[in-house]
Amino acid sequence: MQERFGAYRHHVLATLRKNGAPRLTGLEADFRYGELWLGMMVGSRKVLDLRRDPRFSLHANPGPGADLSGGDVRVSGRAVEVTEPQVVARYAAAVKPPEPFHLFRAELTEAVRTYTEDSYVVLESWVPGRPLRTVRRTSDDAALRVE
Repeated sequence: MQERFGAYRHHVLATLRKNGAPRLTGLEADFRYGELWLGMMVGSRKVLDLRRDPRFSLHANPGPGADLSGGDVRVSGRAVEVTEPQVVARYAAAVKPPEPFHLFRAELTEAVRTYTEDSYVVLESWVPGRPLRTVRRTSDDAALRVE
């Protein structure tokens, strides 16, 4: 998963607007210190969305063409705003984002990777505290095959 997000700099973040409708925006995500970090411009709508409702999904940039090398990856969870000056300063020193900025740490609740293998579409999903779940299917399958 981390490699897939690291392949490209910009990804697509989904947050919830005040009226509950989804909002999709671009975002640079960063894996650092063993966690996923989300840095955002001060006053952006996504900051306001996450402060109101911290649930999010982040879709990894699929890159050019239709290859989807490494699969199609998305994660979901809750964004926790980080305000401790020393943590923000450590992040800023390492990443050098445009300042000022808001910083969120992602608490993941799900990770999903979809890819093709032979004639199958394979979905791997992970939820904290549970084993990896793998589903393989073809267009001809009437029912899902869960491994």
